[in-house]
Amino acid sequence: WLTWLTWLKEERMTVSSDEEDMTEPCGCSNSTTTKILTCNCDVSSFPLKMKVKVLSRNPHDYMRERKEDLHHMPRNPDPVLHPFQEAREYTRALNATKLERVFAKPFVGNLAGHTDGISCFAKHPKRLSCLVSGACDGEIRVWDLSSQRCTASFVAHSGFVRGMCIAPSGESLLSVGDDKIVKRWSLGAAQSHGDSTSMEPTHTILGKAPFTSISHHFRQSLFATSSNQVDIWDEERSEPVRSFSWGCDTVASVRCNPVEVNVCASCGSDRSIVLYDMRGSTPLRKVVLDMKSNCIAWNPREAFNFTAANEDGNLYTFDMRKLSYPMNVHSDHVSAVMDVDYSRTGREFVSASYDKTIRIYPFQGGHSREVYHTKRMQRVFTVCWSSDGKFIASGSD
Repeated sequence: WLTWLTWLKEERMTVSSDEEDMTEPCGCSNSTTTKILTCNCDVSSFPLKMKVKVLSRNPHDYMRERKEDLHHMPRNPDPVLHPFQEAREYTRALNATKLERVFAKPFVGNLAGHTDGISCFAKHPKRLSCLVSGACDGEIRVWDLSSQRCTASFVAHSGFVRGMCIAPSGESLLSVGDDKIVKRWSLGAAQSHGDSTSMEPTHTILGKAPFTSISHHFRQSLFATSSNQVDIWDEERSEPVRSFSWGCDTVASVRCNPVEVNVCASCGSDRSIVLYDMRGSTPLRKVVLDMKSNCIAWNPREAFNFTAANEDGNLYTFDMRKLSYPMNVHSDHVSAVMDVDYSRTGREFVSASYDKTIRIYPFQGGHSREVYHTKRMQRVFTVCWSSDGKFIASGSD
């Protein structure tokens, strides 16, 4: 600017003779409108207006004080540039609430002692504080839930313990495993022995195929087992009283009805669910689903209703009087559902899944009301609701 002002002072403005006359003066009193215009005014007196924009920023706004600090990211808070800001904040708040509910559950404690994954549970019919667990290494442990300690442990099978049940009298425990053997144990003797490797069963039954589950009759001394077929046994006999088969290679689970005590149901590898009457000689009804079911649980208050845990991540509640379609489909799991158990009221049930979570569902609801997960919990194979309806036990690998 100084160079231009100096040049403007030294030079004179000249208009050639062939140009048109000037129509506007320069604004000073010394100017004349002629063909040759000469201005002797002081240029410094012109009202010069200049607007200068300077780029400046504070180093404290973008520089780190220490090298361990995070870099400051510039952000424009203009709401016009962020039309989905409200929706994003709502999603973040909802996810934070869900995670808080997941990790802030009333975790009571863990029953440590097994050296392998837990495969099955058995509830005592007369003692609320007694729980029996079977592991994948063949070990069975009896727990006192009130003190959270193991009262008895013994090796029952060579291989997986596939299923357990306690007789209605509460004196004996029945267990099955991959070794094709059904064993009956005395709970009183087991608790008197404590941790013993020399515990012997009171009765042994040798089967023809590896067993997958066992369920006891709720009034009589009968129990049902599943393998390549469903067998009904008497505790005092070594041969099955009845055998049922309906075109299935492997029956995954069998459960006796706690209300209609002579009715039981099974789920097999051919994606079927079959109903049986222990007094008959043939199965009653059969329904085939899209995928295989892993477990069945009967509603303890409504004799005709049962829930099946399926491989597709859903649970299906059926009325055995009409198996053409399920009464309700319970979703939310993202992997195969391995086990299911009802509360004593029959209004809710709990499910265990391969996605490392357990969920509580209302009987007539399609979505879970609670989800439980801990950092130590892995793929959950079995779950059990206590007889008083206050606690839930889960077993994982």
